Amino acid sequence: MNFNQLLGRGKIILIASLFLFFQATLRAQQQPTLDQAILAMDSLLFQVAFNQCDLDLYRRIISPELEFYDDRTGLNDSIERDIRSFQDKCSQPVKVTRKLVDTEIFPLGDYGAVQHGTHIFLVDDRVVEVAQFTTVWERTAESWVVKRAISFDHRPME
Repeated sequence: MNFNQLLGRGKIILIASLFLFFQATLRAQQQPTLDQAILAMDSLLFQVAFNQCDLDLYRRIISPELEFYDDRTGLNDSIERDIRSFQDKCSQPVKVTRKLVDTEIFPLGDYGAVQHGTHIFLVDDRVVEVAQFTTVWERTAESWVVKRAISFDHRPME
């Protein structure tokens, strides 16, 4: 192999390395924006809609094609049943709220994002349960909506 061939290979390696570096840099720059967007939507969904019983906001954040999987009740693929469950929760004499404990957010190409984490549930400001969750957020032309949700590993807190 002569010097020109080595130099040619070196250029290819350098160009490939620069491409990978810039791609990683772009992804790193996009991630905080994605994290901020999903955390904002999570806050709207739970701090406002769920915790304050804002049904109109809840309807805007939940996809009509929602699939909700729960380790206690199984699959709910009916938006009408989900809305009824929301309304039932809000009509109870006790106040049920949710707080985010920790979360990780990952991009799903140009479709949206997946959020995974831990949350706690409170009844009248007393922690009663902890659970894991995974949410698939779909990016729409207007905003983000929950397309799939899985709530599992529910455990009572004492």
